[in-house]
Amino acid sequence: MTPEPVQPEPRYVLLDPDLLRRLMERTGAGHSISGRELARRVGVPHGTIDNLLNGNIKSQPYDVAYGICRTVGVDILILWNPAGRAMPVDVGDTDSFTPHAVSA
Repeated sequence: MTPEPVQPEPRYVLLDPDLLRRLMERTGAGHSISGRELARRVGVPHGTIDNLLNGNIKSQPYDVAYGICRTVGVDILILWNPAGRAMPVDVGDTDSFTPHAVSA
């Protein structure tokens, strides 16, 4: 019996770093949150949040994306799009994205 292949954790692409920044200025609870505090609550290094805000990284695993949304008080699809066939992980590089026809 061959073992089941391990599926990679789904990744989510941040749609708009500026929207994340604005949501951090006024969370769903009505207060602001710093990048360091957001990182602490989500359980990631503060550099992860800084890199997301600066556009240096564009995607995160589901648990990080969900943790950010839970902390700032929005649904996940407000800030993130699931990466996959319709949304490549590297959305910043438009030259590498070529839509393919889907055959039935």
